[in-house]
Amino acid sequence: MPPTAKSVTGTESQGSGSATIATVERAADILLHLANTRGPDFGITELSEQLGMSKAAIHRVLASLRGRGLVDLDERTRRYSLGVGALRLGLAYLDRIDVRRMGRPTLEQLSARTNETATLSVLLGGRERIYVDQVTPDREVIMSVSLGEPYPLHAGASGRTFLAYLPEEQGETYLNDVPLDALTASTIIDADTLRRTLAEIRAQGWARSSGERKSGAASVAAPVRSHDGYPIAVISVCGPAERLASEFEGCRDALLHASRMMSRQFGWTGD
Repeated sequence: MPPTAKSVTGTESQGSGSATIATVERAADILLHLANTRGPDFGITELSEQLGMSKAAIHRVLASLRGRGLVDLDERTRRYSLGVGALRLGLAYLDRIDVRRMGRPTLEQLSARTNETATLSVLLGGRERIYVDQVTPDREVIMSVSLGEPYPLHAGASGRTFLAYLPEEQGETYLNDVPLDALTASTIIDADTLRRTLAEIRAQGWARSSGERKSGAASVAAPVRSHDGYPIAVISVCGPAERLASEFEGCRDALLHASRMMSRQFGWTGD
């Protein structure tokens, strides 16, 4: 007698669906943890402890993610890190951000005019910002930034520009609640000094920093303002500190022109 096909009951189907959802949730939790936690790589034991999952579950999910290029395994240390597949997902997301698409021509013109690196940053959760695009000049010594890496708002010209132009209440919440950690010996970490600096930025329309986020690097930054006057993004010119100091006025003037032109694209009609 030929075997009969086994029917799948509603209960079995629901159980399979629940298991699939749980697996997807675990994979998402692991990927987000790898992305949000400082450290170049992670072992299964520490991931198990940090995420509250069994080692077996962590291993199964990582094996699946590795097969799709979303994580990499160092065969020598047996530690995992984000893979090139995760990078592709991040870049695909960045390509869909309108401010990045609209700002690209401005960055190209700004870099060409200053012969330095032009960058574009956006806010991340109200307490950090990330670079989402950059254009580098064709010269031997340049500054390059890491796209997608979060930085605190109090460190460096781009971050302080966001702080200066955010609603006052939001800026004060940051200064009162967020640890003002130093990224270098030059990072401003005193709240009152920061308040005075933010007032100067609002008065002059630009911010300047040297060696605060990265030793040896300097930048000048200005806001890209939306129709309500708040910053939708920040653009900057950055380069080696000594060289940018000698070229500062030209870089600042080119930056301010670029920020005005880009702000008008987003409906800003002020000065």
